[in-house]
Amino acid sequence: MNRRFQFAVVATSTCVVILLLLGAVHGRSASTDSVYNHLGVYSEVLSRIKADYVEEPDMKAVTSGAINGLLESIDPYASYLSADQYKQYQKAQSVQKADVGIVLSRRYGYLSVEDAVPGGPAAKAGITTGDVVESINNVSTRDMPLAFSQMLLAGDNGTTVELSVLRVRKTEPQKFTLIRTSVAYPPVSAKLNTDQGDPVGVIQTYSLANGRVEEIASKIQDLQKQGAKRFVLDLRYCSAGDPEQGVALANLFMDKGMITYSQGQKVSREESDAVASKVITQAPLVVIVNRGTARGAEVAAAALLDSKRADVVGERTYGDAAIRKPVTMDDGSAVILSVAKYYAPDGKAIQDTGVTPNIAQADTDAQIDDIDDDSVPDTNSAPKGDPMMNKALDQIRMMKIITIEKQ
Repeated sequence: MNRRFQFAVVATSTCVVILLLLGAVHGRSASTDSVYNHLGVYSEVLSRIKADYVEEPDMKAVTSGAINGLLESIDPYASYLSADQYKQYQKAQSVQKADVGIVLSRRYGYLSVEDAVPGGPAAKAGITTGDVVESINNVSTRDMPLAFSQMLLAGDNGTTVELSVLRVRKTEPQKFTLIRTSVAYPPVSAKLNTDQGDPVGVIQTYSLANGRVEEIASKIQDLQKQGAKRFVLDLRYCSAGDPEQGVALANLFMDKGMITYSQGQKVSREESDAVASKVITQAPLVVIVNRGTARGAEVAAAALLDSKRADVVGERTYGDAAIRKPVTMDDGSAVILSVAKYYAPDGKAIQDTGVTPNIAQADTDAQIDDIDDDSVPDTNSAPKGDPMMNKALDQIRMMKIITIEKQ
């Protein structure tokens, strides 16, 4: 048994012990006697490992790893911060700093890239959704708190940060030296596609934050004035924007029905329904999503799909839609975790399942690989190398236009 496996065994045992303790404290178990019986078994296993293994494990490291393993097993976006780390985190929240433009979550003990901001330092270097960040400034990300990693990536404008990244197509980690900068998402883009038949309005956004939904509404109205009778909404790599922004986006197209609801163990169910007065268009709609679609964009895609208001083309989305908050401990440390999840109208938790399109279509890496230093890709013109967009345009042109008479 090597050292890594030793720590894995000890961490797993400790993780289960902590889970059972939490269950006992909060009264979630069915039987107190049963809880203590299980605690006795796992305590004995832990004791045997400590007593009989070839060397005494570093219990501080094991405890930290066990806590992070526990959090990862239930919430890939959770973080445990020591008292000092939490103080740094609180201070960082009040200061706007430059960064490298990546959104991270935790997968298999390491940090996985959820999204890279188009045109940002990370995207320009070719880092994309699914890549694993092995180290930051030569510090291993194994068991590193997610919130703490975001602090390490941020810094003064013009300074550098070194990343070691594991990529799908590469067998060895790649080293990147990125220059921190003020990263901004591209504005909403819109174009009238007239290649075949009726004009189709194509709208693309990489973010739903900072007024992007209002921009989308304005683009829709402009395209309708230009003759658009059908729409394609491109939400690929759109991971910025709270779930509430996804509600607002869906409501641009839905005049009735539930959009989403949020609920948690201590958070009462709260439903968000479509408001007819907020609808901008009832024209046929196709939405494009991929593995980099997350948060508010997922809420919108799930609502439009479940309500049969739109077809959704692409890949299963990332799975990240929840309400998170820090829960402080007596020693000043804190756990940042999801206290409520957002659900699709069909009752599926978006964070657990993502959104599965009703029309599957593999993604292409052309959008990321072709990004240069001065521009971001324009997929609205449906290039030959963009099968998702081509599939969406083919699908939207098969949909019937239904005229709704206003009362």
